[in-house]
Amino acid sequence: MLWLWILIGLLVVVIFALVVYFNRFNVLGNRIDNSLSQINVQLKRRADLIPNLLKTVKGFAKHEKEVIKEVTDARKALVGAKDLEKKVKADKNLEGALGRLFAIAEGYPDLKANQNFLELQRELSATEDKVAYARQYYNDSILSYNNLCKTFPGIMFARIYGKQAREYLKIAEVEKKVPEVSF
Repeated sequence: MLWLWILIGLLVVVIFALVVYFNRFNVLGNRIDNSLSQINVQLKRRADLIPNLLKTVKGFAKHEKEVIKEVTDARKALVGAKDLEKKVKADKNLEGALGRLFAIAEGYPDLKANQNFLELQRELSATEDKVAYARQYYNDSILSYNNLCKTFPGIMFARIYGKQAREYLKIAEVEKKVPEVSF
């Protein structure tokens, strides 16, 4: 009779562990999906701010059509990107185009002093911070999930449930280089 109670106790422990790890994998997977969604929300916010910024700049810098077109095209690419890799690439192109746009704005004192331009510039700056935070949160979520998949006893449960480590949001080697500044 004692061995029956021991067997029942072990069965309860195993079922409890299966439920706990199943739920943990799902919670962490949902956190990853949510953090990726937050990145998309912030990228969309940035894309929505850009048309207003362009309208403001167009009024002052009519002959800077090439840069304005570059920003517009980069925004379209970002909005149209379907997977994470394409969104990251389009986002980097947009950041570069916006940098050139702001550099042009330096040559227009009236534009730099324009309240609409200043407010849009502040909004974009705040959005950049939110994008950076969302990327960090995404990678932190991936870290928690991957730790569960690669440590004991989580690795056993990962195999049972068919879970595998996920990829971090990566920055291309080209983007890691320190820009050269000369005076």
